[in-house]
Amino acid sequence: MITKQLEADILRYHHVEQWGVHTIARQLHIHHDTVNRVLAQAGMPRIQRATRSSIIEPYLPFITETLDKHPTLTAARLFHMATARGYPGGQTLLRAWVAELRPRAAPEAYLRLRTLPGEQGQVDWGAFGYLTIGKAKRPLVGFVMVLSWSRAIFLRFYLNQRMESFLHGHVSAFAAWGGLPRTLLYDNLKSAVLERQGDAIRFHPTLLELSAHYHFEPRPVAVARGNEKGRVERAIRYIRDSFFAGRQWTDLDDLNAQAAQWCAEQAMRRPCPEDKGMSVKQAFAQEQPQLMKLPENPFPAEDIVAVNVPKTPYVRYDLNDYSVPHALVRKTVSVHASQSQVRIMDRNAVIAVHARSYGKGEQIENPDHVAELVAHKRQARHHRGQDRLAHAVPLSSTFLEAAVQRHYSLSVIVRDLLSLLGDYGASELAQAMQNALERDVPHPNAVRQMLEQRRELRQQPPPVAIPLSNPKAQIVVRPANLSDYDQLSNVSHDSSGHEVSSSALEVQHDAR
Repeated sequence: MITKQLEADILRYHHVEQWGVHTIARQLHIHHDTVNRVLAQAGMPRIQRATRSSIIEPYLPFITETLDKHPTLTAARLFHMATARGYPGGQTLLRAWVAELRPRAAPEAYLRLRTLPGEQGQVDWGAFGYLTIGKAKRPLVGFVMVLSWSRAIFLRFYLNQRMESFLHGHVSAFAAWGGLPRTLLYDNLKSAVLERQGDAIRFHPTLLELSAHYHFEPRPVAVARGNEKGRVERAIRYIRDSFFAGRQWTDLDDLNAQAAQWCAEQAMRRPCPEDKGMSVKQAFAQEQPQLMKLPENPFPAEDIVAVNVPKTPYVRYDLNDYSVPHALVRKTVSVHASQSQVRIMDRNAVIAVHARSYGKGEQIENPDHVAELVAHKRQARHHRGQDRLAHAVPLSSTFLEAAVQRHYSLSVIVRDLLSLLGDYGASELAQAMQNALERDVPHPNAVRQMLEQRRELRQQPPPVAIPLSNPKAQIVVRPANLSDYDQLSNVSHDSSGHEVSSSALEVQHDAR
């Protein structure tokens, strides 16, 4: 809209000053079409300017025909096709014409969807950034469920979109409302729809178990039809602006506590879109009696997966390792994970229960599992020692049985016998053990004494290796011959009455 004063100035400059349209537009800082319109309203014919032909005009029929056959063909591809046919211009001009000539689908009109109280709810996830826990960077997602008639909102935040979070969101929403609608609409979530071919839909079996437990109908919206669940889409946008923006919280539990309070207070005080004359809280009070009643027991909100236990007694679930009894190594177990707990089951027996961790690369252990594994390893080490003895000296089994009857420590006896086996060899050890059994002394000390006696009779050095600073240098310590010292026991007296050895007397006699 222009003022009457501006219209008068345009007419005066045109009739009195004989200014042209573009001169008037430039001097009055308005568009030349505005000047032409004022002159036309005053009965003046519109001055037509001579138009120049464009270099693209010869190619416009080709572009129009090609776009009719291939409406989604890109302007870049059309530019190359026109250039191959002699088009001398640039790509910018051709893009402008393609944007104008491309056929467009007729705009679609939508009906405003209305539902009855207690008839329908809508479910979706909303992304709210990331949360760092230990070494893990977890996505922060909000589970949102909206009652289509009253627009009551349920909101709860999770660190993933796994099945246990999906189920827990439903169970928590039903409990918060004290009932549930007859139909729930879903987007094409992996937790809801496994496969879709046209109208043929294969629901997730866990979702079907949930719907059978609560007796509601799961219904996915059509592909690329976000308008069919516009209530939950608008609710997520409202949550971003009214609740999450600028909010301070310490951890996930604190955030969920604030979300529950916001849903019960601020979100309930907003006007109800179905009837502006009442609030959402008043509308929910009318809708709540129309909701379906809850069953006596809630649905178990757990994620159940089969996991193979590797050679180490741990199962991997959601980036972390949880310990199990060592007897389950190389077996398949089932992991039942809730929001706070991880239960590991072998068939119908619970074999391990751990607090759930949302970090990354953590080992959550039960001290009893570790202690059992250590004890098993020690016992296995003893068995390996016994097997080695039995293989080298078959008589060792009889020797060990006799030692156990005397209540000797089996682990100590096996350790000492293995040491003697390495020092003296299998044949010598077998002979010494045979002699010990004949004397009814089944103990390593008796075996060691007999081995030493046999070594001394053969005048062999003891099996003792002395490590030196230079590992290449090896020496063997041989015992000195102590037989000469036996002569010291033959003691005599000299002429003075002093005690001397016989060898000393011989030395004195030779000196004389």
